[in-house]
Amino acid sequence: MNHVNGPLKGLKVLDFSTLLPGPYATMLLADMGAEVLRIESPTRPDMLRGLPPMVGGEQPVSAAHATINRNKQSLALDLKDPQAKQIVRRLLVEYDIVVEQFRPGVMNKLGLGYESLRKARKDLIYCSITGYGQTGPLKQRAGHDINYLALAGLASYSGREASGPSLSGTQIADIAGGSHHAVMGILAAVYQRQQSGKGSHIDISMTDCAFALNAICGANALAGAGDPMPEQELLNGGSYYDYYRTADNRYLSVGSLEPQFAEQFFNAIGHPEWLQRILQADEQEPLKRDIAEAIAMANLDDWMRVFEACDACVEPVLNFSEASESALIEERQMQCEAVLANGDTQQQINSPLTFDGNKPRRHTAGVPLGQHTHALLNALGYTQEEIEQMQAQGVIA
Repeated sequence: MNHVNGPLKGLKVLDFSTLLPGPYATMLLADMGAEVLRIESPTRPDMLRGLPPMVGGEQPVSAAHATINRNKQSLALDLKDPQAKQIVRRLLVEYDIVVEQFRPGVMNKLGLGYESLRKARKDLIYCSITGYGQTGPLKQRAGHDINYLALAGLASYSGREASGPSLSGTQIADIAGGSHHAVMGILAAVYQRQQSGKGSHIDISMTDCAFALNAICGANALAGAGDPMPEQELLNGGSYYDYYRTADNRYLSVGSLEPQFAEQFFNAIGHPEWLQRILQADEQEPLKRDIAEAIAMANLDDWMRVFEACDACVEPVLNFSEASESALIEERQMQCEAVLANGDTQQQINSPLTFDGNKPRRHTAGVPLGQHTHALLNALGYTQEEIEQMQAQGVIA
């Protein structure tokens, strides 16, 4: 399956976002076949473009930017110029989904807010991604992933009791919160539009989304169980469900919660008698110490030979290189090639979505700023003279 023939073929998206949450969302849409056009500032380029390492030889580009903005076109517009606003309105004839990531009110000041644009396109789907939402006391406050997780309560019981909250290896509120919920909201709005003919304004708050991710612990707290605390819950270190260091300073992930898996786990480490301790609340801490001492007696490879023979929900903690080279990732086609602007190819993380047994294996990497500007304006009916004049005036780049 090529991405251009994906299940979202026919959807056209104008993407005004930068950095991670919005671009990751539109990457997912583009991977599934949507036609995504990035509207980028010619004077304030996306900071992700400068994030090392760079790839591409004589025309170096950021590896992260080339991945997160793959399968998209780029139109460089100064949105403060009235001529740029007219270009956007012309684009709305075809592009009926907008994704933006400015603070509330910024797009309104530019004359490109939802109420303004829906006058040109009644069935417009307009998705706004912000840290704290379009309403509420913090709507104008700056923030990052760490702040959204903190205010959503998630950070308070993530980490260790002795050391406090811990940073995640990835941006949970940005991606699981902002990006994924934006895609869900957009696709729900598309379905609604098919039924009613009406567009909608989707308000994605990354803090709202992070708060929703409290899921089990949040449900329990609201039912009167009290606030979840670090290393006190079933899945955050309050049970033997945890990571354990091996003799060679590697780690095992032990998720043997269910009785049938727990029995196999304790048999495998040579202590079947410990099984009876798993349901005793006052035994969890000493049980974890005993397990840690047992696991520390052998190297990771030795343990994996043991656990390959049983179904105990125990797996090694791999570094990224090991994960990317594993048979699992290879079989699941989770790596792909993307063609850079200079014709070179770059290895990238592939889309995780498989349709009818297929997923795209070759993509177009994120392109240089404004690469498609002239071609797009030509297609909109602008003459070469008009394009050159706008370029001279700094309206486009």
